[in-house]
Amino acid sequence: MISLFRRRHGLPFSTLHTPAGDVAATPPSPLDATAVLETLSLYANDWRRALEFFHWSASPDGANVPPTPATVARAVDVLGKHFEFPLATSLLVSHHDPGRADPSFLRPALRSLLNRLAAANLIDDAIRAFDSTAGSIGLRDEASFHALVDALCDHRRVDEAHHLCFGKDPPPFPPVTKTYNLLLRGWAKTRAWARLRQLWFDMDSRGVAKDLHSYSIYMDALAKSGKPWKAFKVFKEMKQKGMAIDVVAYNTAIHSVGLAQGVDFAIRLYRQMVDAGCKPNASTFNTIVKLLCKEGRFKEGYAFVQQMHKFGIEPNVLTYHCFFQYLSRPQEVLGLFEKMLERGCWPRMDTYVMLIKRFGRWGFLRPVFIVWKAMEEQGLSPDAFAYNSLIDALLQKGMVDLARKYDEEMLSKGLSPKPRKELGTKIPGAESDSDNALSGGAEESRRGSDINRSTDGGKIMTLLGGYWTLIINSRCCSYRS
Repeated sequence: MISLFRRRHGLPFSTLHTPAGDVAATPPSPLDATAVLETLSLYANDWRRALEFFHWSASPDGANVPPTPATVARAVDVLGKHFEFPLATSLLVSHHDPGRADPSFLRPALRSLLNRLAAANLIDDAIRAFDSTAGSIGLRDEASFHALVDALCDHRRVDEAHHLCFGKDPPPFPPVTKTYNLLLRGWAKTRAWARLRQLWFDMDSRGVAKDLHSYSIYMDALAKSGKPWKAFKVFKEMKQKGMAIDVVAYNTAIHSVGLAQGVDFAIRLYRQMVDAGCKPNASTFNTIVKLLCKEGRFKEGYAFVQQMHKFGIEPNVLTYHCFFQYLSRPQEVLGLFEKMLERGCWPRMDTYVMLIKRFGRWGFLRPVFIVWKAMEEQGLSPDAFAYNSLIDALLQKGMVDLARKYDEEMLSKGLSPKPRKELGTKIPGAESDSDNALSGGAEESRRGSDINRSTDGGKIMTLLGGYWTLIINSRCCSYRS
């Protein structure tokens, strides 16, 4: 079993407090934009610290790292996640430089704002942000309009997006192929297959050209609607038309034929793809590996992972998810998780939630806490799904007192708990707020401070608390949260 203590020292940002003598012995290493971006991601569940760190990293008295489009967008995204839309809008506008020749510097941040407004079901505010905020920074153009449509479709507000494009009032920009593609993807996401087919045929009746993305989206929708054979038929139609098929279309076809005829036919199409000179990507291998794991052919799945290295592709988080989802022995899952860490593939929050749920269902608490400890040592702040999964696992084993402690910690951080009879928890009544989210303050009762944990009578291994404060590379001591 890998040493989690050793892993902490290998992290780009150590979560250990280094003694003062060690800090003085080594000169501090410079902080770059990539490190700023990763740190903001670690603070995703604590918007105050994220915003404080962002300002500190850009200030001359701090790290003096100039903001990049990615770091501004991430900061706006974190604020939007916590419904701090006035702050997010203010941060976005404050980085507008009229002297900058290309206003696209703020396009990713605008996209993050629109995405979070759509996720909060603030449709009018999202449209208002496109009209006013985007206009004030010189980004009220077709690309931003498509970002708005994409955000609405991505969060299942496809009716509103469709009305925006084809309603009584003319749209800001006439619909083009990309607009239709976004709406097709939206109907596919909501599994409204009849609306999707109608829009697909409307493209022909309105004379809108279908491109490779249109066919790929339609193929994927057919496969997900339980008609993979029709999806593969569309793929053959594309080849007959002489379309230049890319790796995305091949991946969709491989997935479709795998569902319709089995993984062996999917592997055959994969070989045809390689022979045609189309280089596979990580998604290609993940699709086949998942099909193999679904059929219980894990040895072949591992062998296929080895083929990834021949193309210079490293297994990613989703590759490991394929095995985590279908392996049935806890020892194998835990061993693969440790190999994942050893190879430097950092799990995501949904990885930890998946593993906690699986071990919890199996009734094994020790692996649950190993996974939880690894999550903290990576510096990730647990979200509501992680807390609820851990609490469910504890209640299943009758550890009510410990479950209550995590439930209270979750509440103190402003995260939403599930109502549980065992703990006597209730969902607090949500207060209605009719104020404009872009001009009024957002609710602040969801915010909370961090709580350090202690051991529970030797029942669990020590859980390391206080990892929300990051020491950059264990050396930059000028920043303290």
